[in-house]
Amino acid sequence: MRRKDRKVTNINDIEEILLQCKTCHVAMVDEGLPYVVPLSYGYKIPEENLLELYFHSASEGRKLDILKRNNKVCFEMAYEGEALHSENNPCNAGYYFASVIGDGEVVFIEDDQEKSRALSIIFKHQVGKDVIFTSKQTKSVCVFKIVSTEFTGKKNSQLKAR
Repeated sequence: MRRKDRKVTNINDIEEILLQCKTCHVAMVDEGLPYVVPLSYGYKIPEENLLELYFHSASEGRKLDILKRNNKVCFEMAYEGEALHSENNPCNAGYYFASVIGDGEVVFIEDDQEKSRALSIIFKHQVGKDVIFTSKQTKSVCVFKIVSTEFTGKKNSQLKAR
């Protein structure tokens, strides 16, 4: 990372960023071409250097076809604060922001109980409520996670919390 002053490595600080974000962009490779999709997610940090991101989707489609051929992905989530600009130098403009970027491997979750737990993690993150999903509900969707040991955060230190 070029801007070392913006690098975030403390897991608690990274979790603060994850809590603020609701959409994760997952990038994959489709026959040599990049393909990225925005997805709602939930997460778990079972160990300091391990991040698990949970997703659900329809049971078929391009994304799943790609991930079944190649489960290696890159992910990114970010949120913006207020605009930053200089009246005297319009080239010095942007937004205060915080982001988490990493790569990992997709693991498809097949077990109904594990799918239910994963869906509950997603729902808790997205809506803030604890919900238990039934076997009928878990069978109607595809659930997968990204397991990552390679991730880092980046934050403009002047970012004001939402």
